[in-house]
Amino acid sequence: MTLPSYAMNQATFSEMYERWLVDPLFRPWAEMTFDELELSPGDRVLDIACGTGIVARVAKERLGDAGYIVGIDISSDMLAVARAVAPRIDWREGNASALPFRDGEQFDIVVCQQGMQFFPDKHAATAQMRRALAKGGRLAVATWRSDDEIPFVRELRRVAERHLGAIADQRYSFGDAAALEALLRDAGFHGVRSRTISRTIRFKDGAPFLRLNTMALVGMSAAGKDMGDQERKRVVEKVVSESAPALQPYSDGSGIAFELSTNLATARG
Repeated sequence: MTLPSYAMNQATFSEMYERWLVDPLFRPWAEMTFDELELSPGDRVLDIACGTGIVARVAKERLGDAGYIVGIDISSDMLAVARAVAPRIDWREGNASALPFRDGEQFDIVVCQQGMQFFPDKHAATAQMRRALAKGGRLAVATWRSDDEIPFVRELRRVAERHLGAIADQRYSFGDAAALEALLRDAGFHGVRSRTISRTIRFKDGAPFLRLNTMALVGMSAAGKDMGDQERKRVVEKVVSESAPALQPYSDGSGIAFELSTNLATARG
C-alpha cells in the first residue's frame, strides 16, 4: 500500500505497521475523508490499496451492516492482517491497474488513501477507479504533499541520505494537487476538486515510528536495494541512532507530534 517491497517482505512488518502506524497516522485521514463524503446507509464502499484496511474499517464502523465494503491490496501480508482484524469485510488481493471485480460490480464510494503515488501506471489505475464507480458515485483520493513541505519527515530523509545517497521517497512523490486533479479529469471524472489539509499527528512513542520510517527509507534507496540482509539491518540501526536527535524538537514529554499535509481530491462518476 504505502511502503516499498523491502519493508513489506519483513516477516513482522505488516503487524508492526498495524500496531504502530495505523491509528495515529492513517485513521485520522480516513475519518476526515468520510466526513467529506458523508456516507449513507446502503452505500457500497471500495477501499483501493487498502493495506491493513483502516479506510474500509472506518466505513464499516460508520455503516455497520447497512453497507457493503470491499478492500483491495496487492500485498498478501497486509491483507492477512486486515482479515485477522476485520474478518467480516470482503478483502481481495489484486493490482490497482486490474482490480478484481465481480461481473457488473460497482460502488457508490471509492477511496484510495495514500496509494496513488505508488502505482506504476497511474492512468490505468485511475481508469479502474472510474470503472468501479457507479453513476453519480463519489471518489476520494489522498496523496501526501511533498516532504519538502514537511520539515520533520524531510530531516529524517536527510539523515538517511548520509548513508544511502539521494532517496526518492515514493510516499511523497505525488504531492502536486494540479497533477492529481488532471489525472482524475482525464479518466472521465466530473466535479473534480482538491484541497490541502494539514493536521498535527501524534505518536505516544516516537521510537517505533522512527524505526519503521527508517526501514522504508532504506528499502526505497538504490543502495539499500543492493544490500544483503545483514548489511541492511546494520544501516537501519545506524540511521535510527543518528535520527534520534531529530525527534527532540517534536517531543512534548508524552510522545512526538508534527504537522503532516495531504492533498484530498474528490470527484463524481
